[in-house]
Amino acid sequence: MSPSPELPPVAPSVTAELVAALTPRLRKRLDAGMAKLADRPVVREGDVVRIAIDDDTDLELHVPDGTVASVDAVRCGCLLAPDCLHRAAIASAAPVADDTGISSDTATSTGEEPAAEQRTVEPETAGPDQRAAARALLSAAAAVLEAGTDGAGAVLQAELLRAAHAARLAGLHRAAASAVSVVTALRAARAADPDYRLDDLVARLRDVLSVAHRVPDATGAELAGLRGTARQPYRPDGSLRLYGLFCEPVLTASGYAGAVTWTADAGGRLYQVSDVAPGGAGRALGAADRAVRIGDTALTHRQLSRAGLAVSGATVSPSGRLGAGAGVRAVAAAGAGWREEPLDRLWAVPVAEQLGRALSGGHDLLFLEVTLVGTAAEASGECLLAECGAVVLRLTRAHDDPALPHRDNLRLLAAARGSRLRIVARLIPAPHPRAQLLAAEHPVLSGTRVDVGFDRLQRTDLPAVPASLARPVPAAPEEAPVHLLRRRVRQAVSGGRRVLSFSGDTAADARRLGRSGLVTAGELLEVLHASAAERSRDVFGRLLPTDPDRFARAWLAAARYTDELDRALCAAAWSG
Repeated sequence: MSPSPELPPVAPSVTAELVAALTPRLRKRLDAGMAKLADRPVVREGDVVRIAIDDDTDLELHVPDGTVASVDAVRCGCLLAPDCLHRAAIASAAPVADDTGISSDTATSTGEEPAAEQRTVEPETAGPDQRAAARALLSAAAAVLEAGTDGAGAVLQAELLRAAHAARLAGLHRAAASAVSVVTALRAARAADPDYRLDDLVARLRDVLSVAHRVPDATGAELAGLRGTARQPYRPDGSLRLYGLFCEPVLTASGYAGAVTWTADAGGRLYQVSDVAPGGAGRALGAADRAVRIGDTALTHRQLSRAGLAVSGATVSPSGRLGAGAGVRAVAAAGAGWREEPLDRLWAVPVAEQLGRALSGGHDLLFLEVTLVGTAAEASGECLLAECGAVVLRLTRAHDDPALPHRDNLRLLAAARGSRLRIVARLIPAPHPRAQLLAAEHPVLSGTRVDVGFDRLQRTDLPAVPASLARPVPAAPEEAPVHLLRRRVRQAVSGGRRVLSFSGDTAADARRLGRSGLVTAGELLEVLHASAAERSRDVFGRLLPTDPDRFARAWLAAARYTDELDRALCAAAWSG
């Protein structure tokens, strides 16, 4: 059962407490209980969300602030309440709430300004509570990895949510957020949600295990980075003159949707104006035509992406998100074309410099000038091929939801072979040049741009390209076989330890990696399989339980290695 968009978000601590209160017998029935509630009608009356279990029994969620924040807010009318299965099942089926309060995205959309964090002197080493929280996270995440997505049901998810809540209370905000994202992705995977991406789950699980593993030994700046912050503080930034760049839809697996409009100042610094709130694809599409909630401007997000904005009393987060507090004033102003100053300078930055910024932790947007050359077939569908200097770039969809026009727009742009356009794309670290296409110049109308996630192209928008001018699709260069290790990393997350417990062709793959100069990758592959297959016996010859921590450490080493290698290969591939 996937998180229902009709159900209100439930705080991680509430779900964890309700599941922990179940008897062992009821825990075994939790996933089945969730499935039974999947098709039950959901009705909202004011601050109460009501689910009809049967003709005579209702389950109620009390949400005066839009979120189920306490166990008492989940009430059931069955005879076994409050110790019944229904309460834990509905909490496990609902989206996971951000239990830090209003998120920065939600704050921007509602006009409320997140409070600045109080400055406290953090110790140079992790305290006992943070060490304990890290151990709990490590254990819970290792159990999820041991089971894989197929075996990580509501009970294991609740244990990870419990560990995430404890980590947040201990000040490990980064790991807590990643752990909640892991649970959201697990639910999407088990429900066959089309928006689910295994690579996203791998990245989140890798981050949880990395932070939990390093916190006990980290000090100083490293520890501060591992802790993270509860929310991004907004700080005064004076007066700003901004120029609209493009607008992109936001659609998350955790049930949030909306739009983000990207702007730039005269110096090329990027700022975002967002409107994100609970919802689905319909809200994402509608957000483009909602008024921007900054100052007195009546511009919509779609209009702002082509116009400009003059802001006084601006507040800005470290990532460039504009705040919408009561003291912020903003009025509409003239915009600029992509080939006009000051936006033209964004495309003047060398690609190598843009790539270095994205791979080193800066914003991951790339401003490129490309020539469209065709399509390439991939497991997830076709991608758009474009020449960017001496490299062949694969441009993919940012979202697969059929309600959004990404797929259709890329298919039509592929028919405009030979067109030379300026584009905005989001880098995807991979052994080959790869990025998500976000916006592009119109293939026919000069000075017009297309927001790929909102504007829907038609065949009449395409240039007539004579067959004699069609260019052959260039062959993709041969890639290093790092996929042999990456595939095992992904398989472990999907199927759990058991899928790697048989060696198969491990030795052959390790030799192939070694012949390509990836000796360490071959060694990590063999260690990963060995840790998955290792089973000890007691004095009577009986098999002992596996060691999830050892397998998790071996998997983490392989996952970290492939991530760093992908970044190195990505930088090399873009250099041509």
